[in-house]
Amino acid sequence: MGQNKSQRQLAFVIDLNKCIGCQGCTVACKKSWTSAKGMDAVYWMNVETMPGRGYPRDWTTMGGGFKGGQLAAGREPTAEEYGIPFEFDYSGRLFAGKPDRGRPRSSPSWAPNWEEDQGAGSYPNNHFFYLPRMCNHCTDPACVAACDTGAIRKRPEDGLVMLDTDRCKGARACVAACPYAKMFFDSTAHKANKCHGCFPRIEEGVAPSCVAQCTGRAMHVGFLDDPTSSVHRLAVVWKVALPLYDTFGTGPNVFYVPPFFGPTLEESNGKATAEPKIPDRYLENLFGPDVRAALAVLRAERSKRQQGQSSDLMALLIGRNARDLLGHLQPHPSR
Repeated sequence: MGQNKSQRQLAFVIDLNKCIGCQGCTVACKKSWTSAKGMDAVYWMNVETMPGRGYPRDWTTMGGGFKGGQLAAGREPTAEEYGIPFEFDYSGRLFAGKPDRGRPRSSPSWAPNWEEDQGAGSYPNNHFFYLPRMCNHCTDPACVAACDTGAIRKRPEDGLVMLDTDRCKGARACVAACPYAKMFFDSTAHKANKCHGCFPRIEEGVAPSCVAQCTGRAMHVGFLDDPTSSVHRLAVVWKVALPLYDTFGTGPNVFYVPPFFGPTLEESNGKATAEPKIPDRYLENLFGPDVRAALAVLRAERSKRQQGQSSDLMALLIGRNARDLLGHLQPHPSR
């Protein structure tokens, strides 16, 4: 722990108030990097509905990360927890009018987006939000510590966690070590597999595919130490962007602006209360105790804006100019 320190750290901020669950980031990543044979279950980026069990199923209970400065035991997800690929009977559903409504040609028990839009609670106080997840390019990556061949390292120039497949022996220890279940195993190549931060785009000065294709302008990218980047201002200055499950001990560098506005709980007579439908205590479970202070700042700044006052924080989150969300990068290649 503490090795492979980088000189600078490229980081991401995802505003959960603006993610609409369109899966544009998921598709952009999948089409760019993980559409090859043997990578059906590999999603470097995916969007989960929360509260929910996630993808792979119940990934938060699989262990990994660090405890007391030492690697914690973890396990690799099973094929069923990823979801064994299946096909829908689209022909039967759309053209033959089959009574089974074109169910899958198998009996799956899990898959990406299995719980999409379900959430928790009951009407009228049901609630959910979307949570995009990707490799956190951690400050202290458990995958690096678990790899005996030196195939995984942090790039010193930007902190991206990189995998050298030529050196990878397919031991899969890194898959079990990642507490976020964002290390994968390519069953065709018999190699580990992970997000590389779209480094070919980064090296050309272009934002990663997931960020560039975010319809809701919910994603930010930039260097944490760059005072002009929105990532720095949200995570370091305003402190309203927080890491997910920081208790895993890896120092994740994907930060989230928690959901802070929306419908409030309703009483049995239909009267609205002041209590948000998404409980603050649930957000604290995800983002730690600092989330309460972050929520207070976010709500106060939104209140200022509602009263006709200016708010630099709200302007930053609204992101009317998409370029302002990308730090030193451009949205698309110039050529």
